[in-house]
Amino acid sequence: MTEILIIISLILLNGLFSMAEIALVSARKARLEAEANKGDNDSKAALDLANHPEKFLSTVQIGITLIGILTGIFSGEKIKATVVLWLQQFDAIKPYSNKLGTVLVVIIITYLTLVLGELLPKRIGLSNPETIAKIIAKPMRFISAITFPF
Repeated sequence: MTEILIIISLILLNGLFSMAEIALVSARKARLEAEANKGDNDSKAALDLANHPEKFLSTVQIGITLIGILTGIFSGEKIKATVVLWLQQFDAIKPYSNKLGTVLVVIIITYLTLVLGELLPKRIGLSNPETIAKIIAKPMRFISAITFPF
C-alpha cells in the first residue's frame, strides 16, 4: 500500500512540473508585466521565468526524468508481485502470470502518468496560465537554484 501512495504522489508531482512548464510558457507576458508594475512580486518572478525559459526548462526536465526513474523503481517488484499473485488465481493464465504482471503494471503506470502526470495538469495549466505561473514561479526558481548549473 505504501508503494502505491508513493507512486501516486510521484505522478502528481510530475503533474506539477508539467503544469508549471505549460503555464510559464503560455502565460501572457503583458498581463504578468501589468501586475508586476503594480508591485506584485509573484508576477515579477513569473515574468522573469517567462522571459528566460532557460532558467527553468532544464529544471522541469530534470524533475520529470527523476520522477520517472523513481516511479519505475517503486512500481517494480513489489507491485508486480501483488499483481502476479492475483493473476495466478486464474488457471488459464497462471503460466504467463509473471510476464502478464509486468505488462499490466507498465500499462497502468503509463496510463496514470500520462493522464494524471501530463495531460490533465497541462490542461489545467493552460486554463489559467498567469495565475498558475504566479503560484509556481518562486518554487521553480528555488528548485532551479538547487539544480544549477543544469
